[in-house]
Amino acid sequence: MKPSFGKVILAILTVSAIGASLGIAIGRDRAPGASVAATPVASSSAASASPGSPMATEPSVDPEPKKETLVIRAAGDTSLDPVWIPTLRSQGWDYAWSGLDGIFETDDLSIVNLECPVANPGTGSKIDKEFNFLCDPRGLPAMRRAGVEVASLANNHAYDYGAEALLASVKNIAEARITPIGAGEDADAAEEPAIFDIKGWKIAVLPWDYVVDPWPTAVAAPGHPGTAFGHDFNAVVKAVKRVDRKVDLTVVQTHWGVELETRPNAAQVPLGHRLIDAGADIIFGGHSHRMQPLEIYQGKPIFWSLGNFVWPNNSVASATSGVAEVTVKPNGRIKAKLLPAYITAPGHPELR
Repeated sequence: MKPSFGKVILAILTVSAIGASLGIAIGRDRAPGASVAATPVASSSAASASPGSPMATEPSVDPEPKKETLVIRAAGDTSLDPVWIPTLRSQGWDYAWSGLDGIFETDDLSIVNLECPVANPGTGSKIDKEFNFLCDPRGLPAMRRAGVEVASLANNHAYDYGAEALLASVKNIAEARITPIGAGEDADAAEEPAIFDIKGWKIAVLPWDYVVDPWPTAVAAPGHPGTAFGHDFNAVVKAVKRVDRKVDLTVVQTHWGVELETRPNAAQVPLGHRLIDAGADIIFGGHSHRMQPLEIYQGKPIFWSLGNFVWPNNSVASATSGVAEVTVKPNGRIKAKLLPAYITAPGHPELR
């Protein structure tokens, strides 16, 4: 049962074959969650007792939280724009999630790439670009009811209506009891990872928006709202190292690559590998609007792109979708796979 708030076909066939059963060990030299606390002293005489006396108190070590099997799922580009996806208006907001058999309700943490600002019409000003999306805040409760806990705004459409709409998005998502990541009032806020304590695991979800539009306006900076990190890859690596010292699992939710490509490009692959080398345990990627393979690097899963999800079904390639699933056993072993899905009608993915 999920915690409360806080908490192609290569593509499909290859990925399903690769991911059907991947046992991966996550090594840790530390004991996250363990803390040392002094036992309260009952009286001054006890405090002055010699170490060998029965009344002496000794520091005690709090036991590390017992870890249980953990399931994390993620999906690709998601839109709640009723102009872009008219079926959301004609069929209702729950239509977007009704073909998934409640899959996000049965895991422990669910993450989607929310490819739009979520603000009321009239909030902010439309940026001059080819495509501008504006999601309706009224669609957020249905997404939460479907089991989604994390929505990433670290993408090239979060700034489609400028800073005002971007900041309204952060507020609206949070008010819907979904954790927003990847955007904020300045760089510190945009780059802040979401931290969850679930089933004995401390999990960080760190956002990274490599594909920025408009560049560089949409990148968060001191005193300037925007999305996380932009092209500052070294800062992303430092952030991964920093957060990985504090948690059991580090998840990177990233927006990268080239649109319509079905494989990661030669420049992109080293970046993903370096993130794993820096301490990332799981990478969920997006932006290409096409499914891309799952790779296991150094025993860690990289979902290069999860393609479209709640999105129009303009072609077979664009409608081919999936849900990433990562299962972490109490001993730290991981199984990673893709669950095939298909967008059978605009805005309506169904599991296959």
